Amino acid sequence: MPRKKSKSYWLRTIIQVFFLTLIALISYNRYRITNGLASLPVSASTIHSLCPFGGVVTLYHYFTEGIFIRQIHQSSLTLLWLVLLLTLFFGPVFCGWICPIGSIQEFIGKIGKKLFPKKYNRFIPSKIDVWFRYIRYLVLILIVVLTAQQLRLVFQDYCPYFSIFNIWASGIAFSSLILLGFILIGSLFVERPWCKYLCPLGALLGIFNLFRIIKLRRNTETCINCTKCNNVCPMNIPVSTKKVIRDHQCISCLLCTDEGACPVSGSLNFSLFTKKSRINNAGGK
Repeated sequence: MPRKKSKSYWLRTIIQVFFLTLIALISYNRYRITNGLASLPVSASTIHSLCPFGGVVTLYHYFTEGIFIRQIHQSSLTLLWLVLLLTLFFGPVFCGWICPIGSIQEFIGKIGKKLFPKKYNRFIPSKIDVWFRYIRYLVLILIVVLTAQQLRLVFQDYCPYFSIFNIWASGIAFSSLILLGFILIGSLFVERPWCKYLCPLGALLGIFNLFRIIKLRRNTETCINCTKCNNVCPMNIPVSTKKVIRDHQCISCLLCTDEGACPVSGSLNFSLFTKKSRINNAGGK
C-alpha cells in the first residue's frame, strides 16, 4: 500500500505552485503594460529583478564601481543575500521549494516516472553522471567572467528562466528556446536536469550547502538500511551511505526524511545537532 503523502510534501507543493504562478503573473503583467494593455492586480516588475542570480553577475561591478550591469536591479542583489542566508542555515531550499524552473522540471518529471517507472532518473550511468554534475560550476565561472568583461547580461541569451517567463513576448534568443526545449524534454528522463548539470545559481548554493548550519543527519543506529531515501532523492544522492549528508547537490526537499520516505521516525531528518540514540540514553539497555 503506497505511503500517504506527508504534510511537508503538500506544503512544499503548495509553495512551489504559488511561486510559479506568481512569477508567471508578474511577468505577463509586465508584458501587458509594455504593450499598452490594462494592468493586472499584481506587480509589474521585470523578470530580471525577480532573479537572485542577477545579484551574482553584478557583484563585481557593484563593489568595484558602485554600479549595476545593465538590466540588473537592486532587488536582485537583495534577493541574493536573502537566498544565501537561507542556504547557510537550511541548505538550498530556494532550489527545492521556490525556484519556478526547478518546480516545472519536477512536475514534468512526474510524467516521466509514469512512462519509465523503473528506469526514470537512472538513464545516465552513475560514473558519467558524477562528472556531469560539475559542469554547472564551469558555467557559473564562465558567466561571471564574461558578464564582468562585457558589462551586459550574457546569460540572458541562454537562460531558461528568462525564456519561459517571456514566452509570450518577442525578442527571446533562439538559443535559449533550444536549451529550454532540451531541459523540458530531458525532464521526462532525468529529474531536474537543469539543476543537476547546468544551473549556475544552483552551483553557488551547492557550495554554501557544504557549510549549512542545520544539516541532514542519518541515525545509523536506528536506520534499517531500506535505501528508500536513495530511491526518492531527485538528485540521486546515496543518502543511506552517509551519516551527515553534505552533498553539494542536496536541495533540502525533505523527500528522503522521516517526513517523507524514511519509515523509521528519527532516523533521517534535519537537525542542528546529532541526536543520541535511545540505546545510549538508556545506558545501553
